[in-house]
Amino acid sequence: MNKPAAPSGLSDVRPRGGAQFLKFAAVGATATCLHYTIYLVLVMQLGVKPGLAAAIGASFGACVVYLLNRRYTFATQRAHRETIPRFVALSVLGALLNGAIVGWLSGIGLHFLLAQVVATVFVLFINYFVSKKWIYR
Repeated sequence: MNKPAAPSGLSDVRPRGGAQFLKFAAVGATATCLHYTIYLVLVMQLGVKPGLAAAIGASFGACVVYLLNRRYTFATQRAHRETIPRFVALSVLGALLNGAIVGWLSGIGLHFLLAQVVATVFVLFINYFVSKKWIYR
């Protein structure tokens, strides 16, 4: 059975495979830059304590990740009431997994920065897969 043609010559513009993953990674990089910018401004310019500033920056970053991935990376129409709780659950799981990986790798002698890089890459792939198959599908 053939798939019906898109109206007015338009095609499905949602990225697939590698292109979609690159968009996902770019969204994450954008959110990380925002997180760090807010963090630095709050600490260095406004005198906010680093722990609170990090939490505020991470919260803004998470909002950017959610909204951009929802619209730009996965182009979903799924209701926010379904996607937001799933996104929050994945974010918490990702943070815990990241901490566990860094703790384990640094505990067996890997430099803490290298341990963080390994954890970041691992969690990035987990987040992409879960986002694609469960959150935004």
